[in-house]
Amino acid sequence: MRRAETTKTVDGPTAAERARTLAYGIADGVLVAPGVPYAPVPAHATDRDGRPLLLVQSASPIAAGLRNPAPDADADVPATLRISDVAPVALADRVRGRAWLHGWLSEVPDAELRAAALRVSHAHPRPELLDLGAERDGRREWTILALEVAQVEIDDAWGSATLEPEEYAAAAPDPFVAVESGILTHLDACHRDELAGLPPESVPPGPVRPLALDRYGMWLRCSAPPSDAHATFDLRLPFAEPVSDLHGLRCVYRRLFARATP
Repeated sequence: MRRAETTKTVDGPTAAERARTLAYGIADGVLVAPGVPYAPVPAHATDRDGRPLLLVQSASPIAAGLRNPAPDADADVPATLRISDVAPVALADRVRGRAWLHGWLSEVPDAELRAAALRVSHAHPRPELLDLGAERDGRREWTILALEVAQVEIDDAWGSATLEPEEYAAAAPDPFVAVESGILTHLDACHRDELAGLPPESVPPGPVRPLALDRYGMWLRCSAPPSDAHATFDLRLPFAEPVSDLHGLRCVYRRLFARATP
């Protein structure tokens, strides 16, 4: 997929900010641990420092192994949370980025379980979180695992980067991470004509779809005429200045659409 940028540039999100955004809990996660090469996580979120909190079934191999370790098992259980960021708009290539959070797993203690459930419920209001400590037939059905992050890798439209845990923890997720999906699907359903006028005149005319949004700008998926050898490419449209709330974002869109090329 080709990528292009408009001539006007402003600072964009750092690699640590992008990693914190992916780890927030909206993007899908898969847990990889010794003996468990692929375990989809039903729901995950992060605490204030970016530590992933993972909702899993208590009977899952990973949770059971933590609760009843083998005699010769290490005290620390290494694991990786693999995150895939998929665009909410239906496109031919929807994967926008990936992140790998490497670290060590532990089960959240009972005294901290309610607070962890509340954190996860912000992104995923699932019924399992309402009675997390409840037991059925003498067994707890669900629990939450915590991943102490030791290293983070990210690969997305901006490039690839490897982060130390301190750099990752000091960053913050994008302020629109929880509402980006709704904003992009609304733009795609109701404002395609306005979006088509946003690319500069040097970009061949064609359909334009919203791909991604952050406080510094947005990515557009542009489709040129079929005769173009590079018929589809991604274009970065930076904002004049970063925005931090929905009011500021609406103002940006009004200005952009007002001067969009007809």
